[in-house]
Amino acid sequence: MPFLGQDWRSPGWSWIKTEDGWKRFEYLSHKLGDNINELTLEELDIDKENIYMGDVCEVAAKKRKKDFFNNNTKSQFFFQERLIYVQKESTRERHGYCTLGEAFNRLDFSSAIQDVRRFNYVVKLLQLIAKSQLTSLSGAAQKNYFNVLEKIVKKVLDDHHNPRLIKALLDDLSSTLCILIREVGKCVLIGNINIWVCRLETILNWQQQLNNLQIPKQVSNGMTLSDLPLHMQNNILFKFSDACDIINLGQTTPTLQMLSEDRQLWKKLCLFHFAEKQFCRHLSLSEKGHVDWKLMFFTLQKYYPVKEQYGDTLQFCRHCSILFWNDSGHPCTANDPDSCLTPVSPQHFIDLFKF
Repeated sequence: MPFLGQDWRSPGWSWIKTEDGWKRFEYLSHKLGDNINELTLEELDIDKENIYMGDVCEVAAKKRKKDFFNNNTKSQFFFQERLIYVQKESTRERHGYCTLGEAFNRLDFSSAIQDVRRFNYVVKLLQLIAKSQLTSLSGAAQKNYFNVLEKIVKKVLDDHHNPRLIKALLDDLSSTLCILIREVGKCVLIGNINIWVCRLETILNWQQQLNNLQIPKQVSNGMTLSDLPLHMQNNILFKFSDACDIINLGQTTPTLQMLSEDRQLWKKLCLFHFAEKQFCRHLSLSEKGHVDWKLMFFTLQKYYPVKEQYGDTLQFCRHCSILFWNDSGHPCTANDPDSCLTPVSPQHFIDLFKF
């Protein structure tokens, strides 16, 4: 027996808000019914005029909203959500799929950069997108990408924190844009070429500002790092996981320079980032026959990726296929929600949308 009901995939009824609440909107043909002959020509013209004016107002409202977003792209962000559903294929219940650009637009990255725990995470994600995924973003996602990047640069210029990370990000992004502009026509480039040239000029201007950045010396009458006992300074150095931070800190005082050359410090750093099997392939010995752990670290870094550490990351629920920030949570239906959670690294975030 054929199914004669309304298709479950239809968009459903249209509703309008009235003083008595929401009511179903019935079109003119539904209102007429069998009494079409009882209506006068004047009444029909009035109803037609009302419907026409309603359509014109709706189109005008959509145009004003679109113009508002186009004219305020530097200050507006399209979405500020804490979680999204990662859909990789169309089903009977859900049509379409979630792309990298949509996820970047909808997750609240503009607020995440204000959190010191998430700042490095967002910067690393932007750097990976700049290297390989920039052309896969939609026009709206690219616009949002550069808006978030502008906020990051302004934040670094104001508080002088993490300029080295932003310089590396802008170097990769400028190299990518130079290739895209030079090979225009051979690759997919959304938008006018003049827009991309303007973006490249803006990036070069940011790079110049960061290169000219002068961090003022902080004058403090209280206790400084150099005033701490030697063993406490050594314990602080052993908490570092970034080799560049250790080297930069060692250049501040002669005492820290001596502590930053400690063999045990670099040995611990090698054991943290690399496996012991990798040591045998790239063994570095000093003139006295001892293992030069500092040289070995930078040698291994050329062949193997270092371990990434972030204060806070996105979480992915394997049961619900929901991507969300750690502190926001999500309405999980699993019996043990914690067992379904997986921390999402920046590279894993990009891999989620490769299908």
